Amino acid sequence: MSDGDGKRIASLLVDHPDPALGYELLAEAIGADSGTFLAGTLDSLAKAAQVGSEVREGEMNYALSMVCGLRPKDQIEATLGVQMAAIHLATMNTAMFMGQAKTWELREAHERALNRLSRTYVAQIEALKRYRSKGEQRVIVERVNVEKGGQAIVGNVAHGGGDDSGRDG
Repeated sequence: MSDGDGKRIASLLVDHPDPALGYELLAEAIGADSGTFLAGTLDSLAKAAQVGSEVREGEMNYALSMVCGLRPKDQIEATLGVQMAAIHLATMNTAMFMGQAKTWELREAHERALNRLSRTYVAQIEALKRYRSKGEQRVIVERVNVEKGGQAIVGNVAHGGGDDSGRDG
């Protein structure tokens, strides 16, 4: 990873006996279909785990584990996972800053930021659920009462499209 001036500020390495296989397994774990996407994803996670010019190794590994834990199926899910990890880290840092605030005004500002970040994270979870369901809506019927003389149909029911020849007209 490098800063805006092209100066290297961190090296990201896969800890695996066979580095090529390690990168391949990592790419598969985050839903990457190219080395370019894998490198960009790792760079994005490093930015989320960066404080000043230092990338915190523990936070980087934690953020990466969050993305891998989502088991992204494609690059869209992976990028959303990266954003979720970044928002989560920012939320936890903001909570820490709020606890350390010396003035009421500063505490209130951190509280507002914490609230926004928390709501963003929930919205990201919902977005991931919608994306994974491909917009399908499901209705689960837990209990059906059929009275004497009634009928219950299980399955898809379509109305219309039938022949009107049997109706009085």
